[in-house]
This record gives sequence, structure tokens and C-alpha cells, in this order.
Amino acid sequence: MLMTWLKGILTYRLGRLMGAITGVALTVTLLASLGAFIASAGASMTKRAIQEVPVDWQIQLSHLSDANTVKEAIGKVTPYTALEQVGYADMNGLIANTGGSVQTTGPGKVLGISTNYWTKFPLELRQLIGAGQGVLVAQQTAANLHVKPGDRVKIERVGLPPCEVMVDGVVDLPNADSLFQAIGLPPGAAPQAPPDNVLMLPEAQWQQVFGPQAVVRPDSVHTQFHVRIGHDLPTDPTVAHQFVQQLANNLEVRIAGRGIVGDILATRLGSVQADAAYGKVLFLFLGLPGAILAVLLTLAIAASGTNRRRKEQALLRIRGASVRTILGLEAIEALIVAIGGVVIGNVLFLGVERTFLPGNELIGGSAMFWTMSASLIGFMLAITAMVYPAWIQIHHSSVVSAQTTVGRGSKALWQRVYLDIILLVISGVEFWRTASTGYQVVLAPEGITTTSVHFEAFIAPLCLWIGAVLLSTRFLEGWLVRGRKLLAGMLNPIAHDLSGVVSASLSRQRLLIVRGIILIALALSFAVSTAVFNTTYNAQSHVDAELTNGSDVTVAGLTTSAPSTKLNELKALPGVAAIQSMQHRLVYVGNDLQDMYGIDPKAIGKVTNIANAYFVGGNAQGTLSDLAKQPDGVLVSEETAKDYQLNLGDKINLRLQNVEDHQYHVVPFHFIGIVREFPTAPKDSFLVANKNYIAQQTGSDAAEIVLMRATANPAALASRVRTAVSSLAGANVTDINSTQRAISSGLTAVDLHGLTRLELGLAILLAAASTGLILALGLAERRRTLAILAALGAKKRQLGAFIWSEGLVILTGGSILGVVLGFGVAQMLVKVLTGVFDPPPEILSIPWGYLIILAAAAMTSTVIAIIGTNHIFHRPAVEEMRNL
Repeated sequence: MLMTWLKGILTYRLGRLMGAITGVALTVTLLASLGAFIASAGASMTKRAIQEVPVDWQIQLSHLSDANTVKEAIGKVTPYTALEQVGYADMNGLIANTGGSVQTTGPGKVLGISTNYWTKFPLELRQLIGAGQGVLVAQQTAANLHVKPGDRVKIERVGLPPCEVMVDGVVDLPNADSLFQAIGLPPGAAPQAPPDNVLMLPEAQWQQVFGPQAVVRPDSVHTQFHVRIGHDLPTDPTVAHQFVQQLANNLEVRIAGRGIVGDILATRLGSVQADAAYGKVLFLFLGLPGAILAVLLTLAIAASGTNRRRKEQALLRIRGASVRTILGLEAIEALIVAIGGVVIGNVLFLGVERTFLPGNELIGGSAMFWTMSASLIGFMLAITAMVYPAWIQIHHSSVVSAQTTVGRGSKALWQRVYLDIILLVISGVEFWRTASTGYQVVLAPEGITTTSVHFEAFIAPLCLWIGAVLLSTRFLEGWLVRGRKLLAGMLNPIAHDLSGVVSASLSRQRLLIVRGIILIALALSFAVSTAVFNTTYNAQSHVDAELTNGSDVTVAGLTTSAPSTKLNELKALPGVAAIQSMQHRLVYVGNDLQDMYGIDPKAIGKVTNIANAYFVGGNAQGTLSDLAKQPDGVLVSEETAKDYQLNLGDKINLRLQNVEDHQYHVVPFHFIGIVREFPTAPKDSFLVANKNYIAQQTGSDAAEIVLMRATANPAALASRVRTAVSSLAGANVTDINSTQRAISSGLTAVDLHGLTRLELGLAILLAAASTGLILALGLAERRRTLAILAALGAKKRQLGAFIWSEGLVILTGGSILGVVLGFGVAQMLVKVLTGVFDPPPEILSIPWGYLIILAAAAMTSTVIAIIGTNHIFHRPAVEEMRNL
């Protein structure tokens, strides 16, 4: 009997068997791939975060005499790769006599560093003008004092007479926040920004200048060890964060109060830990519906043979087969599906891993874990889908009832308790709550980026997806009962005079019809929502990079050697679509030194994207138009407007440095608007004004930034621009591609490209399977009915009316519902995650090409299924009924 049953399955049930195997294989592939992408994202984020940290540990010594003891303890805790001693000293100010005028600054810091420091910690400094060694002045300080290499600067020491040094170079400090972090102070007690005035001296010279100050005022001088530890860390950011914290704790126990560890690496990994948690939720939300859909597809394929299975079991029971025997025979089919699905699923996953994750950190334990987990789930799915329904049928039906083909079903529990309405209400409430605040990125007072992961934001789209599907099921079942006349009218062009009969047939088969419509709707909604959200997400990642970089290619330099002097030469370069200069000056707002950007409001939009979200009020064109009409107008950041309680129309007095005497003079402006973001600007405090007015008031039209739009490859244009500006001291050229890679450890850095390609490919397969396979299996279940009609004299055209009507009803209903639901879920997901995007998208990015391919796949599979079913009925009706 066993071999006969197995032969019958492979001979007469091969189509349904392969369909079930396909569903299990897609489930295994999706689950394993999803886990792989989650682990890969975490590993990649950990690796990038480690690379971006300029110094892993800053250890502040309690006393200089403890230096050797602390250094020895560090070597016992971890095999560090770099260790440098850095001196920090307070100063009362700096004085410079240049260009016939005297400039002074307020208090600041003087660092003492060795000649090897910049080699071991290159991310702390960027050389601009002059030498990279010796007495170095920070760029902002050099602008305040108007000094250059060769000028002399007087340092006003604390408690001692001033001393004079000669400047060797001007540098930029990209990571000043962490370099000057307050170690050992509670949150909120530390300064909110690094010092405005910074000078760096060689270690020996620093000891000579500030050694006496350490005796007179020991509270104004301290020493730190800057350390880069070994980076052989766990790939998971949570585990890596805990590991680094434990290393720091171990060190503090060993040094016993001789120093305090400022754990920059742990802080950065803590931020990445939150990002990775967000990424897991995002991956699950985008990928898990696909896995659920594959599960539902498998269950639907198994359910499509319910009537036939019930009759087969009844015949076996009549002939004396025991329950154990029947379940054993059903288990054979289940084992074939389970083994086939798991094997094919693992082969597909290996292909996915090699294609989308080549050479990734995943290869090893993580890949094996996710493969085994997905295989186990797929195996259990196959067994459950095939054996459990058989067990239910045997124990809850008699031989007579098992022969019944059509019965009346009762309402499901979810329909009786109105679960669909409850879920939609929950979705609406959660959407209103989360959309009002969104997902926010919080900047800690100490200047170290941290995040607040708002997992609740995902409840709204999830409840919408489930609730809308359940509500649609309720509506369609009711409509197929009460809307026969309308359905008959819609089917008249296909069924003609049989439209009423076809409509009645579809109404009686409403459970099967609705199941097909819902499955297609789920497949298409998954494909559409994933495609639209991922396209919007990736497009916005590019916009974020443009906001940071300024344009496709950006040249940044100093006022004394402004890139705008090369404007005509740069404009003539091949590959330049548009070019604009932009001033970047420093301005005092009260006693706070902030960035000011001078632009041409009418032309800035030619070289960079100026989004409505950049401005309070959401009207970029109107705001820039107002700025162009008001020569002394100024746009102020939200933080500045709040801190100084500014109101629109207020006249505000700002201090800008004049090129003639290098002193800061009062310049009147009128406050006309609030700007949230602006290309190349920092996220906190800055101002935007007309560059002609700034040039008039400061005596210089020099523009420190040039923005360029490329016609083709930005990297190629950037290479040509570097050659053109090589003679400008301190000029720095960046392109949007390199900037996008550099900022790729933030929240929008979760790389969805690989997952997108995988999901969209599998979504097409799922959509095709859901339309064609389910339709074909459903029609196959009604082969007996159609064969009887053929035996009674029904013509091929009349049989075709039944088949084509059912196929088009299922495809059309599922497509309309799926597209509407997909766009709704994508729009909701983008809205509740507004804070992730910088700036938030104004409209959804729609991948029309993919949607066309998706529609073509769904229609093609439907046509193939209908033509294949029609082909079956080309055979004699008696022969067909004999096979049943």
C-alpha cells in the first residue's frame, strides 16, 4: 500500500506537491535570508562604528606621577595598538597683532601632543595651511585672530605671565566634541560644546610653557592617555558594547582611582546598539510579511486538496484502513514536501548569501544558526500543513459527511468579535500618536550621538495590514452573497448570457474565491509596500548625503584662499551641470559663535536640493523668495530662535569680522524665517543670509564653499576639481558618493539595497505563485463539476466563461486591494518614521518599472493557469471524470 500511495502521489498529485514544496522553500529562504541580513547589518554597523571612532579611550590621570602605573595596567587589560600622552591646559585667551590691528579671544584650551600623535590618531586632525607639526591653531581660532603660519600669538596663561609662540600651521578638528569631552562629570554638568579657541603645542614645548602653571594652578592642567585598543571585537553591536565596557571596568579596577576612563568606543557602540535594534525591527517588518505570505501560500496549497483528501480518507476507512494507517500515508506526502522544501530552500539561501552577502562576517556561526532555524520552521510547517488537517478530518467527520462536497460554514471567531475593526482602530490611534512625534534622533548634551528607538511606531502599519485584510475578507464574503446582480453585470462582457449562472457559481464558491483574492492581495501588498518604502528609503539616503555634502561635488576652503577665486575655471570643467558659490563665515550671536552661510536665494536651488522640510512652514520657494526680497534678511536655526526668543520681523544685531581691520563689527539683520536644515550646515545652530549683503558689510565677497552639480559620475568630476584647486591652501574636495559612505553608520545607514533586491525578486515569485498556482489548484478542485457540465453538452466557450470569470475576479479583486493596501502601509511607515529621514521625504518614491514587472508577472501567471485549465477540458469529459 505504501508504494502504491507514493506512486499515486507522484503520478497524479505532482502539481500540488511541487506547489507545496515551493511554498516551504520560499519560507525557508526568506526566514534564513532575513536572519542573515539582520546579523549582517549589525556586523557592518559595528565595523563602521569602530572605524569612525577617532580615539577608543581617553583616560584622564589623577596625577602625572601615576602615568607609568596606568600605562602598565592598560597593557595587561588589552593589547592596544596606539597609546599617546596628551596634555590639556586652560588659558585665559589669545592675542595676535596682525595687519596693523590687535585681535584677542576669550578662554580656551592648549593641547600638548607628541610628533607621532596625528599619525596614530589621524581622524582627530585635518591639515589646512602650513605644517602638520609644531604650533598648530584650530581653524576657528585662526579666523578669530586672523593669523597664518609665521604669525606670532601670545598665550595668556592662568596665574602666570603670558608667553609667545609662532604659528606653524592651521588645522581643522573634525572630532572636537570627543577630543574635549568632560571625563568623570555627570550628564548635564559638562560643557555643551567644545572650546571656541584651541592651540596645540609640541609635547616638550607644552611642558615648558604649562609645567609652571600646573604648580601654581593644578586645577587648570591635566593629562590624558589616548588609546586605541585591539579591534578584535564581537560582530554583534550589543555584545561588542558589553565587551568594551567590561574592558574599561577592568582597567578602572586595576588602576584603583589613579585615572578615569572616558570610553568613547563604548559610547559609540551603545548608539549603534540602538541603531541595530531599530534595524532588526525594520528588517522584520519589511521581510517577515513575505515569510508569513509564504507560510499562507503553503497552507492554501494544502487546503486546496481538502475535498479530495476527505474523499480519499472516506474510501480508505470504508475498506478498513485504521486511523494510524491513514495518518501514516498522509505523513508520506508531508515528508516529501518537508524534505524537498527544506533542501531547495537551503540551496536558494546559499545563492542569496553568495550573491548579496559575499565574504560577509556572517559566514560561520550566524549563517548556520539562521539556516538551521529556518529549516526547522519549514519542516514543521510542511508537517503541520499536510498532517494536521487530515487528523482533524478523521476525528471530526464521519464517512458519510466526508463525502459531502459543499457545506455551509459558520462565521469565524475573528468575525464574531470584530477583530478587523479593533485592529484598524488600534492602527489609527497609534498612527496619530507616533506621527505627531515621529522617530527622533537625540543628540546628547556631551555631543555624543545617541538614539531613542521607538518600536511602538511599527504597531500602526502592522495593525493596518492585518486589519485591512480581515475587513476586506468580511466585505468580499458579504458582497459575493448580496451582490450577485452587480457581479453578473460586471461579468457580462466575458460570460454573456451565462453571467447570471457564473455569478451564482462564484457566490456558492465564495470561500475559495475570497481566499484567492486575499492571498493575491497579501502578495501584491507585500511587494508594493516593500518596493515603495525601500525606494523612498534609499532615495532619501541619497538626499541625506546631499544635505551633508552640499551637492554632488563640494569644494570647501578658507577665506584667505577662497575656492570662489577658481569659479570660472571650475565652471569650464567637463561634467559640470551647474555651479554656485556659497559663503561660510563665523558670526557672533550674542556671545555665541555660530556658522553663517551666504547664498544667492534665486540660484542656490540649481546646484542642491532645497526641500520644503528645511524650513518651518514647509515652503522652501516662498522662504527663499522672502530672503531675496529682503537684502538684510536672515534665516535663523530653530535652536537659535528658541534660545534668544526671537520673533519674525525682529531686528537683530550680529557681529561679523571685517576684512579691513579683522575685528568683529555689529551688522544689523532682520529675522524673516526659521531654517531647520541647510546644505553643509551643522544640525544645531547656524544662520543663512544673502551673500551680497554679507560681502558689503564685511568688505569681502570671498566664498569659502563652491557647490557643483555633476552631469554624470560625481567621483570623476571630484578628481578633476582636485587638480584644479590644488594650488589653494586648505581646499578640500568631497563628492556625494564618498559622503554617503562616510555617514553610513547613522540611522538611515541600515543598508536596504541587498534586502530590497532579494525581497523584490521573491515578491514577484510569491505574486506569481499566489495568482497562478492558487487559481490553478482552485480550478482543479472543480474539475468534476466542469467535467459534468461538459458531459451535459456545455461548449468550450461556455466552460471558458466559468474559468476566465473566476480568474479575472480573483486577479482584479486581489490586485486592487493589494495595491491600495501596499501604498497605504508604505505611506504610514514613512510617516511614522519621519524623524529617521534627514530631511523627511515630501512624497513617496514610486518604482514604476518594478511595479510594471510585478503586474506583468501576476497577469502572465493567471493567463497560464487559465489556459492550462482550459487545456484539461479539451480531453473527452468521460476520460476526465474517470480520472477523478
